[in-house]
Amino acid sequence: MTTAAGLPAVRESLQLALLADPYGSIEVVELADAAVEHYALTYPKHPTYLLFEEVRAARGLLTDCLITGHVPEQVAGGLHRNVGWLSALMGNLAFHLDDHTGARAHLATATAYGTRTDDARLTAWALGAQSMVARAENRYETALSYAERAVAHAPAGLPRAQAHAWAQLTSLAGLGREQEADTALAAATRELEADAVGFAAGRFGFDSAEYTLHQAESAIALGHHNRARAAAETSIASTAVATPGWAAAALVLAQAEAPTQPTDAAQRALDVLARVPAARLRSTSRARLARLDQALTGVSATGVGDLHERVRVLVPLIDNHGNASA
Repeated sequence: MTTAAGLPAVRESLQLALLADPYGSIEVVELADAAVEHYALTYPKHPTYLLFEEVRAARGLLTDCLITGHVPEQVAGGLHRNVGWLSALMGNLAFHLDDHTGARAHLATATAYGTRTDDARLTAWALGAQSMVARAENRYETALSYAERAVAHAPAGLPRAQAHAWAQLTSLAGLGREQEADTALAAATRELEADAVGFAAGRFGFDSAEYTLHQAESAIALGHHNRARAAAETSIASTAVATPGWAAAALVLAQAEAPTQPTDAAQRALDVLARVPAARLRSTSRARLARLDQALTGVSATGVGDLHERVRVLVPLIDNHGNASA
């Protein structure tokens, strides 16, 4: 848990530590590790644009330290690793702000630093995120290429399960390669079962809600709406109402309901819009809303007209002057 005041306080602590040790130290690396963990665990609790500003400021502090050229060798590796993880966060945040070019730039930086520091988990996660961005742009062959690289780099257990389900499964489903998608899902399940810890929370973790969400979206892509409904309902049950994860699962369930239960689908989407402020509605949920809106075009059912209007007037995440929605 954290408050709004707790977010800048972490960056301020890092700044104070660097005032004491301008060229870095083991303690600064440990504090940077803690900052990355804090941002990852509290990712859903803050408006995306505010978290982006804080993560960018923290990365800037580490960058300023590194460019002095006086950082001890035993410290530089840890700082480079944290620059990579902060870049990964920035890439994911840019994606959720619908800035795909920015996301690709930050994630490429994260991949480079993961490779430089031999952090296989960072490399795999950044490649998985690049696969996610490519899928959002309907570049499924490119997405699958990133996904295969993510699986190859990912350490066994949860990180590899995440690469299989988040990147590989969803890319294969988007390409209509059902048998291979089933194989990827089975591989993710095996990796999770072999991991002594199992699911982990946080932006760089992988929880049961995300696992079943990927199953649901992949089932929709492959035309299995009944299977998608069951998986989406499981995902919803694992999340708190009005959180980003809940909104994602609810909108995926609405997509699965649309062909046969358009009234239920429209009402579910309207409920999401009633509970989640526009500034908190990520680009991914907006994309799901747009797909649902398109699927219900020409459908005469209760709530469909209201949904069309709500989607039409939805305030953009970023306006024409580069300002975030309040």
